[in-house]
Amino acid sequence: MQITGKIKKIFDEQTFPSGFRKKELVIVTQDQYPQQILVEFTKEKIELLSSYKEGDDIVISININGREWISAEGVAKYFNSIQGWRVEKQNSATGSFSQNVAPQQNTPTVAVNLDADESEVDDLPF
Repeated sequence: MQITGKIKKIFDEQTFPSGFRKKELVIVTQDQYPQQILVEFTKEKIELLSSYKEGDDIVISININGREWISAEGVAKYFNSIQGWRVEKQNSATGSFSQNVAPQQNTPTVAVNLDADESEVDDLPF
């Protein structure tokens, strides 16, 4: 899976007594209803963030992980985490989205084949 958006915040690296390391960032999607999503990078994947800064448009390849935790009272709780494993700078030349351009809302997408004969043109409205 991938998340595309703009880096809002990059947090400092955290190191735990066990030696486990992680670094988190918040990416804001450019959907009709933008989402602020926390993504964590662990171990050697932390180094992937070294060339990025807040404000950069990026694409993050992610895995979603879930786990169960049983409290002392025996109640099960469930937690999810989003882990990044690849980061790429988003380029407006790729066509996914353009930097500093708000997405159009409620605008239908129409695909047109400019190479088709008039006899092959589909006149369906959807």
